[in-house]
Amino acid sequence: MTLLAPSPAASGSAADELTARAPRRRLSPERISAGLTLVVIAGLAVGALIDLNITFAGVADSMTNAQNFFARVGGLRFPEPAELLHLTVLTVGLVLTGTLLAAALSVPIAYLAAANTSPSAGARAIARFIGVFTRALPDVVLAMVFVLMFSLGTLPGILAIGIHSIGMISKMFADAIEQIDEGPRLAIRAGGGTRLQEFTAGILPQVLPSWVATVLHRNDINLRGSVVLGYVGVAGLGLEMSYAFKSLNYGLGLGIALVIFLLCVVMEIISSAVRVAMLGEKDAGRGVFIRLFRRRAAARPAAAHNRGVASIDDAARRPWTAIRVRNTIAAWIAVAVVVGSIIVSDIVWSDFATFWSKVPAVLASFWPPNFGSYGFETIAAAMLDTIRIALAATLITFVLSLIVGSLAARNVAPGPATRGGFRLLLVIIRGVPELILAIVLIIITGLGPQAGTIALAIGGIGLLGKLIADSFEEVDRGPERALMAAGATRLQVYAGATVPQGARALIGHTFYMLDTNVRAATLLGIVGGGGVGYYLLNAGQGSNYQLVGSIVMMILVTVLAVEGLAMWMRKVFR
Repeated sequence: MTLLAPSPAASGSAADELTARAPRRRLSPERISAGLTLVVIAGLAVGALIDLNITFAGVADSMTNAQNFFARVGGLRFPEPAELLHLTVLTVGLVLTGTLLAAALSVPIAYLAAANTSPSAGARAIARFIGVFTRALPDVVLAMVFVLMFSLGTLPGILAIGIHSIGMISKMFADAIEQIDEGPRLAIRAGGGTRLQEFTAGILPQVLPSWVATVLHRNDINLRGSVVLGYVGVAGLGLEMSYAFKSLNYGLGLGIALVIFLLCVVMEIISSAVRVAMLGEKDAGRGVFIRLFRRRAAARPAAAHNRGVASIDDAARRPWTAIRVRNTIAAWIAVAVVVGSIIVSDIVWSDFATFWSKVPAVLASFWPPNFGSYGFETIAAAMLDTIRIALAATLITFVLSLIVGSLAARNVAPGPATRGGFRLLLVIIRGVPELILAIVLIIITGLGPQAGTIALAIGGIGLLGKLIADSFEEVDRGPERALMAAGATRLQVYAGATVPQGARALIGHTFYMLDTNVRAATLLGIVGGGGVGYYLLNAGQGSNYQLVGSIVMMILVTVLAVEGLAMWMRKVFR
């Protein structure tokens, strides 16, 4: 029997027929609209970058100006050691206290906001609105309001940090609650347990690792953000730095800025150690310091982690193993840090009894909103400048973060040394508050939106680069291995498998960056970085609170619009 092979022509026509008959994924109108929206936003960002006239030549000139400036300033100067220690402890204390206040207030809000625990749709909507509203309200505006209600010091900063942080922490808490295993909670309910017992025994043990990581991450953000609160009278390193720069004492101002940077890095190291100690190696997350402590944990003898018990009596008594002793000591240290933070914050507790009488007058001073002698056109133009700065900064950040973040990903970097080096670079960039970058750039290049844009762009690389690196490391390795097996180059694997799988995360992270930059661009205007922040600070210092109210409403509308757009994009590309 003779087998006849099909001719190439017949084989080709069959392949073409199969290709034509293969099902094709139809693009929904919503996806087309989302794609066109992305194109429009990208075009606006490019247009904003061109309008702001940020070029490589300008950046090169700025580097020359920077050399001349630092040559004129001379060496860095610092406050007296005792005063510097006091300011540092005061800053850390108010940041920790504000973050813990936000964490405590976020628990009931998150419980009501989670779909699986909220008692009604109305309660869930109200809780979600509180989270979005507090996240959109700038902490510097909250600090202005609380400075009017309370005496000067740390309390306005604590309350501003606490209320502003509710937005992010409650959102992450609610997301964690919605992802729990419902079995334990439903079993407690079936056994007649109360809602409190459901929460403490069925929900809290499952979400605690995520909550600890969220609070520590927010504390790092609050430490960097505490700098701007000094410009509205909140005590600490930020206030002293603002005094130094306002008096043109640049050596002292830069010295305090260096202390704040080192403090941010130290805080991230401590946060990494706490996450590994409390959450274990699996749930601690990623990061250059996380890996350092994870290696140390892995180097411990396995017997220390796997000691069994000889009897039921031993299990009931819970013997004092090395791990239990360590955890107990760590818990008491945490309690001591919390109590110490409250003590060093030097809160005037009597203000809580007297501020109520000031609330009606303070609220009345913000109403009715008006634009004063500036007029709506001037403030609206400044708000548009803020949006342009945020768009241009996001575009620069995205391009640079895609490069840096890719090289910091394990499955993209050519080797461990490259990955470790770029991860460390992201940590260093993330440790420098954008406000300090803006101040230095403004001193070097002069007032204007260019300095604010570059500061936002550089500062955003630390966050967006880390998010991109983590997202690329989480992609399915199967397509990457298939391309490697077919002889594809590293660049082809990256373009054909890694980026397409991480595209959705890229879109979500970039919109999160845009959302963050709109808020940050407002604050940078306070120090002369362009935009509406300049008018916000002037109105606050001039007690023109009706103008402050008008500007805050414009900021809220803009932030909520960007956040709504980001939520729609994440839903469409999910």
